[in-house]
Amino acid sequence: MLAYVRPAALAAAVLALALGATLSSADEKDKQEKDKKKRKPDIHFVPTPQATVEKMLEVAKVGEKDVVYDLGCGDGRIVCTAAEKHKCKAIGYDIDPDRIKDSEKRKAKLDKDIQKLVKFEEADVFTLDLSGATVVTLYLLPELNVKLIPQLKKLKDGSRVVSHDFDMAGVTPDKGYPIKVKAKRDNGGDYTSDVYLWTTPLKLEKDK
Repeated sequence: MLAYVRPAALAAAVLALALGATLSSADEKDKQEKDKKKRKPDIHFVPTPQATVEKMLEVAKVGEKDVVYDLGCGDGRIVCTAAEKHKCKAIGYDIDPDRIKDSEKRKAKLDKDIQKLVKFEEADVFTLDLSGATVVTLYLLPELNVKLIPQLKKLKDGSRVVSHDFDMAGVTPDKGYPIKVKAKRDNGGDYTSDVYLWTTPLKLEKDK
């Protein structure tokens, strides 16, 4: 026996279906627009040798009370090493979702208690508020380091900024830096890194 459906109810059902389809289409379009607006990574990912990672954290004198921000975290090795070896909070940021996935895989290998200290976020590092960090680590190009200066200037006095290989034009590094670090690439090849250190407030060359 066929059920009788009131015309008004039928119309409401059709309208609801049509509205749902419209919203779904609008959501999909919005997602596509957001994806288009996402910037591509500024540089190709090249991992920092582990010996260099450890030296960067050493020269920054990272301790348990520090909060490390790694800008362009790649596979998460700096963040995970900071948390594992120095028992501090550490956050990695990267604009590439694939790098965040790699970082999360590395985090998953840590002890559960250490994992609580680690966080990774997909983000454009040039839009971040860095004021919560006491240590900022970088492996970016020189011009990208310079682009970060307005954000780095807002760090609390006594915060440390460490860069693998690249300087920051217009800002004088701490005395004695850069230093050379002998390391091995992941593929086993020998490599000598430059490590730069700046302690805030930044010593801007125009202030001399």
